[in-house]
Order: sequence, then C-alpha cells, then structure tokens
Amino acid sequence: MLSVAQARERILEGVFPLPAEVVPLTEACGRVSAAPIMAGLFNPPANVSSMDGYAVRAADLSAGGVTLACIAEAPAGHPFTGTAGPGQCVRIFTGSVMPTGTDAVLIQENAQREGAGVHTTHTLAPGTYVRPKGQDFAAGQMLVPAGQRLSARDVGLAAAANNAWVRVARRPRVAIAATGDELLLPGSPIGAGQIANANTPMLAALLRAAGAEPVMLPVLRDDMADVATLERMVDGVDMLLTAGGASVGSHDLVRRGLEQVGLKTDFWKIAMRPGRPLMSGHLGRLPFIGLPGNPVAAFVCSIVFVLPALRRMAGLAQAIEPPVRAILGCDVPENDRRMDHLRATLAHDAQGRLVATPFPVQDSAMLHVLAQSQALVLRAPHAPAGRAGDKCAVIRIDHVFA
Repeated sequence: MLSVAQARERILEGVFPLPAEVVPLTEACGRVSAAPIMAGLFNPPANVSSMDGYAVRAADLSAGGVTLACIAEAPAGHPFTGTAGPGQCVRIFTGSVMPTGTDAVLIQENAQREGAGVHTTHTLAPGTYVRPKGQDFAAGQMLVPAGQRLSARDVGLAAAANNAWVRVARRPRVAIAATGDELLLPGSPIGAGQIANANTPMLAALLRAAGAEPVMLPVLRDDMADVATLERMVDGVDMLLTAGGASVGSHDLVRRGLEQVGLKTDFWKIAMRPGRPLMSGHLGRLPFIGLPGNPVAAFVCSIVFVLPALRRMAGLAQAIEPPVRAILGCDVPENDRRMDHLRATLAHDAQGRLVATPFPVQDSAMLHVLAQSQALVLRAPHAPAGRAGDKCAVIRIDHVFA
C-alpha cells in the first residue's frame, strides 16, 4: 500500500492549473488570482488630510498664539485650486486634498473660529495629520500576487487601486457520484436496509467551500453497467469523484465498471485510516478519485487528497497546507502500519497552547462525531503511544466552512 504522502503526490502529478478567465471585481472574492493585481493609481492620490480642521503652514504656528485668515473651504472631492500664502489657512475635512502652500493640519478641536479668523495657541510640525501621496500604495505597484485566494480585503484593495475586473483561475467543476443500492435521497421514506445518501450533499458542500463547482450525479446502483454510464455524464467537468464501491466486496464495482470504459487506475489502497480503499486514476484526461463509501472516510480523504488537487487546479501557489502544531488532550494508543487521522476537538489551555483531544470512538461511519470535530490528529504509522501533553500535528477542519 502507498503511504499518504506518496498517494497525494501521485494525485497532484496528474492535475494541472485550469485556464484563466476575467471576472468583475464584485465576483472575485474566493477566487484565485491568475495574474498579479496591480495598482492603477496612487493611494492616496495626493497629500490629504487625516482629520477635520484647517490646512496651515506649520511655520506660521511656530511661535504659538497666532490668528490665521481662512480664505476658502475645501471638502473632500472639491480641492482648493488656489495657493495659501503666509498667515492664511483653508478649512478642510478628512480626505481633503492639502492645498498648495500648506504642510500640516490644525485639527478643529485646537482652533477657535471667529468669522474669517482662526486662532490657535498650538504649534505643529510639518506633516502633522497629513497622509502623504502614495502612503498606502503607488501606481504600478503589485498589490496581490498570482496564485492567491482573494479575500474581501483583497477585493477592497483592488477596488481602491481602480481595478474593475480581475483575472482569476476558472473554478474547477467536479462531478460527484455516490454508489450503492441502499442509498436514497435525504428526505425519502427509508425502508429496510436503506439509508439516506449523506456523501453527495456533504461532498458538494465541501467542494463549494473550497471554491469548486460541484456537479451532483444520480446515485449509481451496484451494477457494472450502471457504473459504466458515468463515462457519458462527465462532459465539461474537470474531476470525477465517486463515493463507495471502492473496496474488495463482490458489490464494490466502481473500478471494474470504469475500467470497462477506459479508466486507467494509478493506485488502489493506501496505508491510511480511515480511507484505505482509495482509488486514483484518469478516465481519458479526466482525473478520477474513488473515495470510500463510509461518510467519515469520504470526508477525511477529501480533506487529505481532493482539496490539495483542487488547490493545484485553481492555481494556488501552495497545494498542500502544512499541519498545525498542537498538544494532545488525552492519551492515545500506539499506532499500527496505517497513518491515522483521529477526529478531535480543539481548545486552548491556560498557557494559550492549542489542545487537540481525540474522541474515544473513531468509527468511520460516525458523522455525529465528525460534525463535532474541529481537527484531525495525525498519527504516523507505528507511532508509539502518546500521552496527554505530548506534541502532535493536526489538520484543522473547522476553517473549511468558515
């Protein structure tokens, strides 16, 4: 069996960044930049006031106790086009362009206005309460590199830099097909031996959170001919996921059914728990990952293998997110030859350390435990028993849907 790292690397070798497209800035949040976002102007575009008050010449206030002549008012968006000379000032507001001849702002709290006269006893240094031109960024400056998932903050930055459109990677379209005669749509009357299909909606939600577009296919029955129909349902998608039918039982027919229509299997079975019966390959040029049928195993394998593949397809600079360091919140037994992914809660102790506490029962069909988990504690093959307080590595899953 392949190790988890080997399997993931093999999957990543078979996926490539998708073509780019240009989208309105209003639709860019969550997308991955396919080209650097550049500044089209200076911000601020000129020296501007950071406070309400009066634009003054700092030299006029050097002695204190001075009355200046207010010669104009210049709200933000309406710059004063003249020049302030010695002994003169201009009424301005936050964001107002500093008039020619002025170099500081006397805030209104420190000024007494009487008609056209402005009196103050305060002194100022040049530049006081002035935001210089380009303080935030300069025209032509790179603001966001290529290969970065755009946040709302990035969108605001791009807008301030006068970008209305941005170049982003196309969203991966991922087909999902669950398999099994026992599966019914959630909300259906459940008969003897039947269960609700949790995998398709769960995986679709995970894919959406990761920035992909899920394409939910009908449930496939335990019949090789039914499985083979997948080949006719995946036009226009970038990846195919199946859930179930990947083990060694007589009704686990995904691999055999798809091989009849051209699947080239790369590997099958990995040294991992949960998720040993994981398949990977290509159906023509289409990357294929066959997930286990147990919902927890399907979710964990999606976190470990599918999300890195989607990040690679989206053009993110870093396909694999490094684990987070924590300490164990309870004792754990020694591990066998498979890498373990223990569902766990997270908390912080009195010293501020991240504490990961695995649940006592780790059955791969227990979705209630998964729903309460914030992390997967990684246990290397043949790891010795761990004690509460020992260091550990975790994959955080609480941020996936944030």
